Amino acid sequence: MASTIPSYMGLSGRPLSLAVSTVATTGFLLFGYDQGVMSGIIGSDHFANVFEEVRDNSTMQGFVTAIYEIGCLAGAMFILAVGDLLGRRKAMVLGGIIMILGTIIQITSFPGHSPLAQFIVGRTITGVGNGINTSTIPTYQAECSRTSNRGLLICIEGGIIAFGTVIAYWIDYGASYGPEDLTWRFPIAFQIVFGLVLCISMVFLPESPRWLLTHERYEDAEVVISALRGFELKSTETQTERDIILDSIRASGFSGQKSTPVKALLTGGKTQHLRRMLLGSSSQLMQQVGGCNAVIYYFPILFKTSITPGDENLALLMGGVNMIVYAIFATTSWFIIERVGRRKLFLYGTVGQCLSMVLTFACLIPGTSSAAKGAAVGLFTYIASFGASWLPLPWLYPAEINPIKTRAKANAVSTCTNWLFNFLIVMVTPIMITNIGWGTYLFFAVVNACFLPIIWFFYPETARRSLEEIDIIFAKGFVENKSYVRAAEELPLLSAEEVEKEALKYGLIDTAARGAANAHGPAGVLEEKALDEKSEVEVGSHEEVEN
Repeated sequence: MASTIPSYMGLSGRPLSLAVSTVATTGFLLFGYDQGVMSGIIGSDHFANVFEEVRDNSTMQGFVTAIYEIGCLAGAMFILAVGDLLGRRKAMVLGGIIMILGTIIQITSFPGHSPLAQFIVGRTITGVGNGINTSTIPTYQAECSRTSNRGLLICIEGGIIAFGTVIAYWIDYGASYGPEDLTWRFPIAFQIVFGLVLCISMVFLPESPRWLLTHERYEDAEVVISALRGFELKSTETQTERDIILDSIRASGFSGQKSTPVKALLTGGKTQHLRRMLLGSSSQLMQQVGGCNAVIYYFPILFKTSITPGDENLALLMGGVNMIVYAIFATTSWFIIERVGRRKLFLYGTVGQCLSMVLTFACLIPGTSSAAKGAAVGLFTYIASFGASWLPLPWLYPAEINPIKTRAKANAVSTCTNWLFNFLIVMVTPIMITNIGWGTYLFFAVVNACFLPIIWFFYPETARRSLEEIDIIFAKGFVENKSYVRAAEELPLLSAEEVEKEALKYGLIDTAARGAANAHGPAGVLEEKALDEKSEVEVGSHEEVEN
């Protein structure tokens, strides 16, 4: 008998999941590359020969670099508005196309034709595409992954940002020895390769099964679930996973709506949408205000002025070594994220960043060359701590902490928070360093210390939990009136059947979706859905009588 396991690109089960993860990771490699590519270009004479306004003008250089973050913010806001209607797949294809378009606009800037204005427009458009991708990819990955490796896969995405930055740095360094146009046009143009891989691959890969079920495309969702998990199309396993997701959609309170209203983000109760959105957004905010951009910005300046004065090439090489350290430590989270958990990794990373900032500002106070070497050690240890924890975790936590119905919008709010504070820190850090010097790093040390109580008291552990189990944690905390951190500690790991029992226990759903488990295809689901709606009407009428 022929197998009835569906496939995409001829792949199913683990190979298909690997293909989804590879393409999603390529999107974040593109993100990292585009973040880092300007660092080795913006101050070069060849770039200034075309864009005279940036020559020896740190304000204009900062603006050309930072305007990208404004584009990213616009892209994230676009997903906030229409992401639920567009779907994960189409959003990622659109983001890749927009990034390629923006790149072409940048590299076709020539003297005599308002080149800087054209370059800024192109860079902003590229940012819009990246904002769309960074708001969508973690959600897509989370919704397509198994519970056992969801954290690992999204941490790989977050960590791969560092590899994109390393690739950009060394391409910049190598291109600096080439002809004048090559020094900046080629590094910027190279990102088109990553964009094409993303766009072309996503045309052939599946949509998120959770998004399909939200839009009542039951048959399509069953095909995707079967293909991703390697199940037979009409198997009990496929039906069970589909029903658990349907329960989660119903528990959100917005069943039947294809686009979640923004007001849903502000609700409390058993689903705790507002608290969960704030948890995800706060992780992105803390990533930016923890000082990562201050370190990346100041590292080459410290080497040029204090450690290797007069030897710019050595300073560039040391900057490259710093990026390699960054990438190496970014991989450590891949091996420990499920074992150590999110909370502990957040806490360890924060302590490492705080102590590194203390070392840096203390060694900068004397103002001597030998003391500055100690500051360089502090910057190395900071980037190592950041790469292993705060680089990937803020991309993982919002994607899994938010429930299915608000996940796209809440993740977009988190990404908006990231880009807004990214822009703020990129613009403010050079001014802080110029005016208060080592006080900049004292400030960031204090800020990192403030993160510790927030994480300890408010961040529940989500490791080894299914996305639907996380809903139970918040329902348990609300119903039993206890800390959500404690609720997560007390709740044992649940099977699919136990998730449904707990959802009934805490009132997330009124009836189980098991009526559909033995039905064939969408007909059974639709019948079950009608019964649910009838039940909800009856419950509503009963409540009105009581009131």
